[in-house]
Amino acid sequence: MRKQFLYLALLFSAFLSGCGKPESLAETVVEQPKTPFPIGRIATRVADRLPHIHLNRDAFDDSIATNALMLFIDSLDFDHSYFLASDIAEFQQQATTLDDLIKEGNADFAQVVFDRFKERVNNRTAYVNRLLDHEFDLTTEETYRWKRDKEPWPGTETDWDILWNKKIKNEVVGRVAALEAEPEKGDEAEAVSTNDVEVAEILSPTEFVRERYKQYQLLIENNFDSETILERYLSAFARSYDPHSDYLSPRGVEDFDIHMRLSLVGIGAMLRSEDGAAKIQSLIVGGPAESDGRLQPGDKIIAVAQGDGESESILHWPLSKAVRLIRGEIGTKVVLTIIPASDATGARTKKIDLIRDEVKLEEQAAKSEIHEVATPQGTLRIGQLILPEFYADFQSTREGDADARRCSVDVRRILESFATNDIDGVIVDLRNDGGGSLTEAIDITGFFIPLGPVVQVRERRGVAVLPDGDPTTLYKGPLIVMVNRLSASASEILAAALQDYGRAVIVGDRKTHGKGTVQTVYPLSKLTEDLGSIKVTTASFYRISGGSTQMRGVTPDIVLPSLFDSLEIGEEFLDYALPWSQVDRAYYRLWRPSVKPMLSELLTRSEARMADAPSFQAFLATRDRIRTRMETPTVSLKLSDRVNEIRAEEEFENLQENLVSNKEDKDDPVLAETLQILADMIDLSGAKPETVITQAEPQL
Repeated sequence: MRKQFLYLALLFSAFLSGCGKPESLAETVVEQPKTPFPIGRIATRVADRLPHIHLNRDAFDDSIATNALMLFIDSLDFDHSYFLASDIAEFQQQATTLDDLIKEGNADFAQVVFDRFKERVNNRTAYVNRLLDHEFDLTTEETYRWKRDKEPWPGTETDWDILWNKKIKNEVVGRVAALEAEPEKGDEAEAVSTNDVEVAEILSPTEFVRERYKQYQLLIENNFDSETILERYLSAFARSYDPHSDYLSPRGVEDFDIHMRLSLVGIGAMLRSEDGAAKIQSLIVGGPAESDGRLQPGDKIIAVAQGDGESESILHWPLSKAVRLIRGEIGTKVVLTIIPASDATGARTKKIDLIRDEVKLEEQAAKSEIHEVATPQGTLRIGQLILPEFYADFQSTREGDADARRCSVDVRRILESFATNDIDGVIVDLRNDGGGSLTEAIDITGFFIPLGPVVQVRERRGVAVLPDGDPTTLYKGPLIVMVNRLSASASEILAAALQDYGRAVIVGDRKTHGKGTVQTVYPLSKLTEDLGSIKVTTASFYRISGGSTQMRGVTPDIVLPSLFDSLEIGEEFLDYALPWSQVDRAYYRLWRPSVKPMLSELLTRSEARMADAPSFQAFLATRDRIRTRMETPTVSLKLSDRVNEIRAEEEFENLQENLVSNKEDKDDPVLAETLQILADMIDLSGAKPETVITQAEPQL
């Protein structure tokens, strides 16, 4: 296991996102360590090293402790429904002492908070059981505020009971509505499993909810040992510095490595824990899930079945355990029960069956397609370079292997193949590219520009300008870069540099993700004692024009419709994200001829086409409806209203699948419009295709 590595790769991992480290809990049956877990030594080392290693070098003080307390509380009670306001007030009285206690090696307060939380969970589980002994009236006009992460905790036990009446009614009506909206599925047997008991009989909506809370109570009772609680507690202190810093316990380091290797799991998806579910952060290109097309980023996996067996709930499971359940032998079937990303309230679920397979590096490598675009002047041949990540075999490179796998080598090969295929223009597709090697991003940027700066890096010692050292330009023709909100880190560096030079037109979502920081993992262990590690932000990145990619990301020159613009995806949605900043502009010369003078005309033509395209208009209408739903913090508790809402969400999901599942141009309107924009660029630049090539293209 690697004990220390620098995220110069700009990996957008326990991000996405989004970000932050995936939740890492103990197994259901916890094997206690043979020797007492050294909480005191770990706590003092975290308190000592965080302020000295972190980029900002903020003191480990009362401010950090106060923020850490609320982050820790929120990690337990994310929707502010279990604790009472009096609990929070009591905890806050100790807030300014917590930093001093940690420095002394005392983390007992974490156990105090957790014990109170467990007490509240037991109380609410008993209350849920009493509520479910009676039927709810599902015909009354009533609403529930489902978006509660910023809401105050209940002030009295009466307020607490009122909240939970609506909370449980919401879950029941959602379950009933889902069955009524899909009557053909209503007769299917569905089993809910706990860690100890598998309930094989068909469950009514009320019994389904009852079993869910029973399972959660068991998990809270059995799943948290001292290592798990300490990891959450110290991570709250680390995340008070920024959302990408964490404490990784010894078991957490293993979980982190599992997360980093998710490209090798059986379905090809990167996951992170959110609200008790395994949320799809991104899909690995070429993996079973991405090839199938039904599973989408933002979907939440809540249950897993092996082959034709019964579903086993993974709600509130450790991510590492959920991953092991999803993984399996090559060629076997896994059935995932998911809450679609388009269902903000979590009222509707669906099942997706996938055949596990090995996700090969070749399937994740840079690839290309050639598109023919008809224009009044003739047929244009456009090369699309698809780059899923900025990969590099670091180990082989360090060992001096000249044949070490690098994406820059693959991209060079593709661009050279474009030159022999009479390509009129190139699209670099960075959609869903979460980043990777900074060195590779610099090298690839250099393929499109002459010698010059690519990115600036600010560390504690100052700002360094990192240039492309190769004076040659591999491709000089018309160029577009496609991005979306899942384009992060190294992707943002490449897109920003080419935009600043005026070398390429950037097309995509309203902004990219906005992750402009890099993390380093430092082990806390000494000799034979394994104390875990801390992951700390140690550097930030800046465009050559001086502005940071942090928070703001890269704003495309031409914005195209996107579902992601309606969802809370991006650095700006993370607690304590570092602010945007800027440094001095690096010296560089604009590309000649710059694309900047033609941007206005390109935008005008693009908007005119989209206004006349039925597929774009349908997408826009549905996207706006979903945006309104996401921005509405309440949901109806009336059954007929919920059935209508579910059917409306199904319409959106069907449209989304039609737009993005099939990778042909006709079913990818964003790509189709980008091809037209590139054709406009060629037209405005005066370049004309000389021949029309119709023969089949070689597979690249």
